[in-house]
Amino acid sequence: MASVKNLKKDIHYVLGDLIQAIYIHEMTTTGVTAETSALLEDTLVSFDQLMEEVNAKNVENKKAHFKAVYQKLEEVAGQIVVKINAL
Repeated sequence: MASVKNLKKDIHYVLGDLIQAIYIHEMTTTGVTAETSALLEDTLVSFDQLMEEVNAKNVENKKAHFKAVYQKLEEVAGQIVVKINAL
């Protein structure tokens, strides 16, 4: 990870692609369901939490903090992908 700017872009791109996948699933199947709505809500909440962590100002070790945020992004994205595949 080269910069905070790239971390923010990664969060936007990864979670944005997952949101797009949920919308595509809704369009190609029966439409909006409670499961897809809940999954969208979880994705948006995860996005907000990750961006909040990236923008935290009172961090002692910035390199370790951003590395932890990136790992959390990978975990969250993996969990959401599993849920999308289960739809």
